[in-house]
Amino acid sequence: MSTALLTDKYELTMLAAALRDGSAHRRCTFEVFARRLPDGRRYGVVAGTGRFVEALAQFTFDEQTLAAVSDFLDAETLAYLSEFRFGGDVDGYPEGELFFPNSPVLSVRGSFAECVVLETLALSILNHDSAIASAAARMVSAAGGRQLIEMGSRRTHEQAAVAAARAAWIAGFSGSSNLAAQQRYGVPALGTSAHAFTLLHTTADGPDERAAFAAQVQALGTGTTLLVDTYDITAGVANAIAVAGPELGAVRIDSGELAILVRQVRDQLDSLGATGTKIVVSSDLDEFAIAALRAEPVDSYGVGTSLVTGSGAPTAGLVYKLVEVDGVTVQKRSAHKASAGGRKQAMRIAKPSGTFVEEVVHPAGQPPPTEDGFTSRPLTVELVRAGRPVHEATLAQARARVAAGLGSLPWDGLKLSKGDPAIPTRVVTPGSPAS
Repeated sequence: MSTALLTDKYELTMLAAALRDGSAHRRCTFEVFARRLPDGRRYGVVAGTGRFVEALAQFTFDEQTLAAVSDFLDAETLAYLSEFRFGGDVDGYPEGELFFPNSPVLSVRGSFAECVVLETLALSILNHDSAIASAAARMVSAAGGRQLIEMGSRRTHEQAAVAAARAAWIAGFSGSSNLAAQQRYGVPALGTSAHAFTLLHTTADGPDERAAFAAQVQALGTGTTLLVDTYDITAGVANAIAVAGPELGAVRIDSGELAILVRQVRDQLDSLGATGTKIVVSSDLDEFAIAALRAEPVDSYGVGTSLVTGSGAPTAGLVYKLVEVDGVTVQKRSAHKASAGGRKQAMRIAKPSGTFVEEVVHPAGQPPPTEDGFTSRPLTVELVRAGRPVHEATLAQARARVAAGLGSLPWDGLKLSKGDPAIPTRVVTPGSPAS
């Protein structure tokens, strides 16, 4: 399916004007970066790069797509679009890399005509996925190694749900409830039942929680997770162990004062001999609630609404700006929206211990020297050349990259409280002493 209409009208009207005056074929570089991080965030996580490269290959205009824009475009522009194939180059941070203010997350090079029409496609994918991955990474840090399950499909658009599950997996979640994410991206699918299944086993004589549990265990085995808070949690735990025995895989609590309930349930399970039965908690959890439960005997967290909605995953703040035309630096100077011109790359400086100390953004091909006693690592990689993908990467590699990045931040860079970015960004301009 064509991705060409996943865009804004003004990109095509700019194209039409540029074709009319002959400027459409000037060689340009556009960059994706964040001027600042969302309030309260100390780092961002790049996600969506792979999806963007896939969508780029589908950015073509067939007859049906052209018909949708023929009411406002002239014949010359329609003829250009009918043969459109992106033939430029794309560089950027690989998925799973951390980013900070002014990090050149993506660099798109080609003719103005080729690059200008990709703005909305790039930003809609990268802003969504990076926002989810950034929020998920904070939750992973707060969970301290405990399992996290993405359960937000019912709180967002059906396709956004699949992308969110992918981004959360990159950030370190253990799996998702979403089956399409498993099919499309290999994200482990997790989940057993909802309250409706327990309520289903109600007769004229009243609720029969044990019958519901017995049916689930018979179908899924004793390693399943039983939802014990439909009626009374204490009775639910007792019924769960009575039916499944002490080898029950887990119980799930989805309501109530979790900090108190978890401790009570752990004591009850242990007293019933179910010392290996794990406890899964859900119910509108965010990173702060997860952090507050770190001292409690929780084994797994189920996270939904706070991960996939704007309140929990604010926009990554990425913008797409023209920075170079025919090799000449251009930059925006608007108040509070200024940009650094010129095509750029980046590297990250670390202490010998591996702890990050600085992000350095520099003119492409001109990395500044690294001070003695520190190490540097290039961040920018080739993603597309002459319109063809050249970067082979797996989600497992992206996932490992997030874990390594979080493990290399200064300790205060993992704080959930408001503060400065975890490391500063230094932008080196051509001709400066640092270059």
